Amino acid sequence: MNNQMTAPITGHDFLTLLDFTPAQIDDLLALALKVKQEPEQFAEALKGKSLGMIFENASTRTRVSFEVGMTQLGGHALFLSPRDMQIGRGEPIKDTANVLSRYVNAIMIRTNSHETVEQLAEHASVPVINALTDAYHPCQAMADLLTVYEQKKTLKGLKLVYVGDGNNVAHSLLAAGAKTGMDVTVASPAGYEVDQAIFEKAVAAAKETGAVLTQSNQPEEAVKDADVIYTDVWASMGFEAEQQEREQHFAGFQVNEQLASLAKADYQFLHCLPAHRGEEVTAEVIDGNRSFIYDQVENRLHAQKAILLSLLTTI
Repeated sequence: MNNQMTAPITGHDFLTLLDFTPAQIDDLLALALKVKQEPEQFAEALKGKSLGMIFENASTRTRVSFEVGMTQLGGHALFLSPRDMQIGRGEPIKDTANVLSRYVNAIMIRTNSHETVEQLAEHASVPVINALTDAYHPCQAMADLLTVYEQKKTLKGLKLVYVGDGNNVAHSLLAAGAKTGMDVTVASPAGYEVDQAIFEKAVAAAKETGAVLTQSNQPEEAVKDADVIYTDVWASMGFEAEQQEREQHFAGFQVNEQLASLAKADYQFLHCLPAHRGEEVTAEVIDGNRSFIYDQVENRLHAQKAILLSLLTTI
């Protein structure tokens, strides 16, 4: 991993990891580590700069980490909910993008449709950060990569197995693997696999790093010799009405001690949270000594500070 930023992304948008080169992702991770180890060095880096934060959905980690991150970098963050903005009353995304661009230095948005983020980025004259859509969760993936690297001291050649719904987190982990050379397998029940178009994009990107990206409907087979086991809730935000149906389909995809025993002895367990203990993962695993979920939580802060610095400065 590089110690210096050699491929800055200043002025870019941060919508999906697939938009960046492996060198740029490597640089972001190196900067995140530096920010974490030497926070005082960056205390005034974003002095006088503001981040507009649009939230269409409830949030704990995303809101707190971005708001605290901007504060620690000397900047300011504004929480903006649809009910407090004209966008909630039907103002075109184009107008919102242009208006906010006249006030803030960057826009972060957590929304449902990935198309909304793309439209916002198209019309905004300041960088736009995707804090979660139905297609991707790139900020989470950056924190995940940082968490794995801290423990394993490498990413290339590792085997990460995601067990569960083929959702935005799974998509971003595939992209993360493609850009870092980490092999990623997504094990999902039939009918709940990742989006095929996104999978194909990630596979194409993986040719540059040699990462092997695969899908499976057999969790036991997939988890064998894994360095990292990752899972998420079975019914993500927006799919709560399918909870009971999904519980039936995902019954064999719970991450428990029996499944985890198939991984390497020093495996890491990761979960983007919030978690439902007793459903997608047992308490024995998520609260066990191979769990690094709270390191993940903390690393959202450091990874996002690195993203903000890279978008808004020439560090």
